[in-house]
Amino acid sequence: MKNKGIIIFLIILAVVIVVVIVADFTSTKPGKQGENPFLYDVSEFKKVDPALILYKETKDLKIKFDRPAGITYKDGHLFVVGDSLLQIIKTNGALVSEIALPDAPECIEVANDTIFIGFKKYLAVYNMAGEPGKVWEPFSEKSVITSLAVWDGNIFIADAGNRKVYRYSTNGKKLNEFEGKTSDDVLHGFIIPSPYFDLAVNNDGELWVVNPGNHAFENYTYDGNLRAYWENSSMKIEGFSGCCNPAHYAFLPDGSFVTSEKGMVRIKVYKPSGELLGVVAPPDKFKDDGHAPDITVDGSGNIYALDFDKKMIRLFEPDRALPE
Repeated sequence: MKNKGIIIFLIILAVVIVVVIVADFTSTKPGKQGENPFLYDVSEFKKVDPALILYKETKDLKIKFDRPAGITYKDGHLFVVGDSLLQIIKTNGALVSEIALPDAPECIEVANDTIFIGFKKYLAVYNMAGEPGKVWEPFSEKSVITSLAVWDGNIFIADAGNRKVYRYSTNGKKLNEFEGKTSDDVLHGFIIPSPYFDLAVNNDGELWVVNPGNHAFENYTYDGNLRAYWENSSMKIEGFSGCCNPAHYAFLPDGSFVTSEKGMVRIKVYKPSGELLGVVAPPDKFKDDGHAPDITVDGSGNIYALDFDKKMIRLFEPDRALPE
């Protein structure tokens, strides 16, 4: 009788195991899964109050790049890099010139009569006719150059691979570098989980660097000392979310920040002190989980967004005055 009881128990146990396996198998088939209790619904954060939207999209310029990489504005022209090309385009979309590049570019800046193009590990210089000049030596094997800014004979270079900012003279002499540490006993400086690391200089000559892992903007002296910062980590419209945002930014003529985020893609405007002023383009203007557009601004405050997913330049013009 004892053996018979054991056999019955084993049969029941086997049936239970089979039932569990079958239930698990059917529940993981496409269309059969139950609701994921750990899935965070972000749909509510994609909705934007229309009263916050301060810009309207007025023009789209198609571009012929398989891999667009960067954009900047200078004197009525857009300078766009991608694939292994530099294109100079009028703001009406007319192509002025196209210049072949030696490698795939990552970013671009134009100052005075000089074009600076950042490649993954080095910089190259061109004149306004597209004629090549000096090619700089590679920074390091780990370098991933992501952003350039030029001011008063200085060029600032963001290196996401080494998590550093370099300062050079525009003729190629290294002046200094810094990694965003406020003191020697701080364990980390710039937190860069992925190659999104932007910087720019405003019209007052102030250098601002994005610390993307902290969702922060940090203002540094040219010697690398932190002067001020502001940050805002939030899924809400006022803040930044994800591992590394904002991905790109530019300054309006009045010093306001124009920011571009990846993941939940959106473009916004902030006061220099960090308060949200309004929205340029809400998430429904972009591909879900898309790339953050690179952005540049003209002297009238119009915003040009290089949309990597749609492969076009999108012009956003102010629809009404920014709030005070």
